[in-house]
Amino acid sequence: MLRIDIAKQLGAFRLATSFEAQARGATVVFGASGAGKSCLLAAIAGLVKPDSGRIEIAGETLFDSERGINVAAESRRVGFVFQEARLFPHLNVRANLDYGRKRRKEHAAAASFDDIVALLGIDKLLERRPRTLSGGEKQRVAIGRALLSNPRLLLLDEPLASLDDPRKAEILPFLERLRDEIGIPMLYVTHSMDEVARIADHLVLLDHGTVAASGSPGELSGRLDLPLLIDRPDVGAILLGRVGGHDDARSVTRVAIGRAEFLLSHIDLPAGQPVRLRVLARDVAIATQRPEGLSVQNVLPCRLTALADRPNGRCLLRLDLGGASLLALLTADSARRLHLQAGQQVFALVKSVASSALV
Repeated sequence: MLRIDIAKQLGAFRLATSFEAQARGATVVFGASGAGKSCLLAAIAGLVKPDSGRIEIAGETLFDSERGINVAAESRRVGFVFQEARLFPHLNVRANLDYGRKRRKEHAAAASFDDIVALLGIDKLLERRPRTLSGGEKQRVAIGRALLSNPRLLLLDEPLASLDDPRKAEILPFLERLRDEIGIPMLYVTHSMDEVARIADHLVLLDHGTVAASGSPGELSGRLDLPLLIDRPDVGAILLGRVGGHDDARSVTRVAIGRAEFLLSHIDLPAGQPVRLRVLARDVAIATQRPEGLSVQNVLPCRLTALADRPNGRCLLRLDLGGASLLALLTADSARRLHLQAGQQVFALVKSVASSALV
C-alpha cells in the first residue's frame, strides 16, 4: 500500500495531494499538463522534498515532516521510468539492463534478468546500442532497467508521451503484461484517456495540484460532475465486463456488462475472460423506442439517469446498463425533441467499441 499526504509550494503553484494506492496493479494519476503529476512522482521518489506531510510505502515511512524522516532517494527502492528513456548511449542494451541489476544492493531479486527480458520482448535487442532502437524499444529497455533494480514501487511518468501512435500501440500490451504479471505496484502518470482505459485498476484525478476524485475507472468515467473527464472531445465510459461466448457463424463475441450484452467483432479470448471496453460518448445514439433495420449491432435497453448541458449546444447523458454507466453526447436540440428526462427508459445505439483483455 502506498499512502501519500504531502504539500509542496513551487513558486505560484501548490501541490497538496492525499490518496492511497493499492499494493498490486496500476494506479493511474490523470490530469492536464501542469496539474502537478511529475512533481508528485518526484516527491515519492525522493527527488523533491515536500514542505510537509507523509509518504509511506508497504508500511515503511519514507518521508514524515513532523518526525524529521526523509529517506534518501537511492534507499527508497523506487523504480522510475521517465518520458524519455534516458539510456546510456555508450552501452548496449544488456549493459543498460545490468546497470539496474547493480542497484539491487542487498535486496533479493523479484524477477530474473531472463524473466524481465522475456516479459518485455527485448531478447533480440540485447547487443544493440540505444541509437539503433525505436522509441518504443527504448522505453521497454528503460522499464526493464527499472524493474531489474528490484523496486517495491514502479513510477512511470508519461512513458508514452514522446512516442507516435504506432509506437504507443507497440508498447501498451507490454505495459498491460507488466501490470498483470510482475506483481510490483505501478503509479502511472498520463493525460491520455486511452492509457487510462488500458492500464488503470485505480484512477486518481489530479487538478491544479489537488486530488479532484479517486476510484475505479468505471465509476469515475460515469460521473457527470468531473470537468477533468467530461470537458474533453473523447469523453466516454470505461466498462468492465466478461466474455460471454462467441458466435463463430457471425464472427462476433458477446461481452456481458451489467445486465447488457455487447456484440463485438471476434476477439480471441475464452468465455469468462475479463475485458475492458471503452465507449466514446459521441459514438452512442439514443432512441426512445427499439429501432429496426439498422446496421448497428449494439442496441441496448437502459435507463437514463442524468443529463448535463455542455457547451456548444450539447447535452451529455448518463445511462444505466444495470450496474454499469454508459455516456451519450447529443445535441441539446435532440434531447429536447425526444423529451428526454431522468428516469426514462431508452435504447442506446452503440456505434463503436474499443476493447482490451484483462488477466
